[in-house]
Amino acid sequence: MEIKLSGFGGQGIIRMGMILGRAAAIFDNKNATLTQSFGPEARGGACSAQLIVSEHEILYPYLTSPDVLVTMSQEAYDKFESELKPGGILFIEQDLVRAHPPEPGTKLYGITATRIAEQMGNRMFANMVMLGFIVAITGIVSVEAIKKAVAGMVPDRSLAQNIQALEKGLAAGKEQLGQASAPSV
Repeated sequence: MEIKLSGFGGQGIIRMGMILGRAAAIFDNKNATLTQSFGPEARGGACSAQLIVSEHEILYPYLTSPDVLVTMSQEAYDKFESELKPGGILFIEQDLVRAHPPEPGTKLYGITATRIAEQMGNRMFANMVMLGFIVAITGIVSVEAIKKAVAGMVPDRSLAQNIQALEKGLAAGKEQLGQASAPSV
């Protein structure tokens, strides 16, 4: 499965890719590759992480056409939405992205990750909310693996809040799946 995570610097986009890849490769015994790109201005500029997760050996580490696209900013959506594979899954940060009607076959899922994180007291947890949401919808890694992968990837002093944010995303994803049929990629 090819996954592109995108947004702006400071949202934890690259960290999302690292945690998801770690969950797949270390805790779910899958193969994973991660590449990343930043805008020249780093914080506040466009950035993306490209992740491939597979049960098989990965022979080419770069995305060809993502099965899953995550956009946490309007700029990222405008830039990458056309790259999504037909029939792919599109995730948006609902408060930050205004999506046009998706292509036929594309599954669109939205969450107010930043608002949920702000209600927890810190918008920096928005990436964990989105990560939980992605895992709940795609099932790309197990819940146990993603929780284990968070430890060591965030400061110890905020581990509990990051896990709580992840769980809020998981719950929101499960709730949305209950309202629609599960996607297939």
